[in-house]
Amino acid sequence: MELNFREIATASMILFAVIDIIGSIPIIIDLRKKAGHIQSEKASIVAGILMIVFLFVGKEILNLIGIDVNSFAVAGSFILFFLALEMILGITLYKDDAPETAAVVPLAFPLIAGAGTMTTLLSLRAEYHTINIVVAILFNIIIVYVVLKSSGKMERFLGKQGINVIRKIFGVILLAIAVKLFTANIQSLFN
Repeated sequence: MELNFREIATASMILFAVIDIIGSIPIIIDLRKKAGHIQSEKASIVAGILMIVFLFVGKEILNLIGIDVNSFAVAGSFILFFLALEMILGITLYKDDAPETAAVVPLAFPLIAGAGTMTTLLSLRAEYHTINIVVAILFNIIIVYVVLKSSGKMERFLGKQGINVIRKIFGVILLAIAVKLFTANIQSLFN
């Protein structure tokens, strides 16, 4: 075990960019409206556990069921693509019959601990010491928790028009991330 501040800082920044919890604020607010409230603690804990477990056994699980990392990333890009369409077009594609599950699906997975995050974790594991990645995950989960907990205040501060503008902007950004994730991994499937 070798704690390295530089590795922790770099891994934290990479995960923060991939998780994009700030960009997910419009989705979080929308989910809170649909479900009545968001279970911030449960969503944060589940996302953290998913990321840590996947860090240690993700590649083996994917290999066990015959799925390579690139296929996993392509599937994740479709999920992000449809979430982005919801944000941009103002339509509802994701329908949940049990809105009380909004803490886990789609919040903890795939929004926070989605295919992009999981793929990133596998990439980070090849470059950094595992303990530093775990610390980076915990750091990001704290940020996620704070954002989830304060989503109501953010909504009041931004107002309905502000939320709509942010939703459209981040919808386009999320769409671009989905396209990038798709194109970066689809080529590897055919090679």
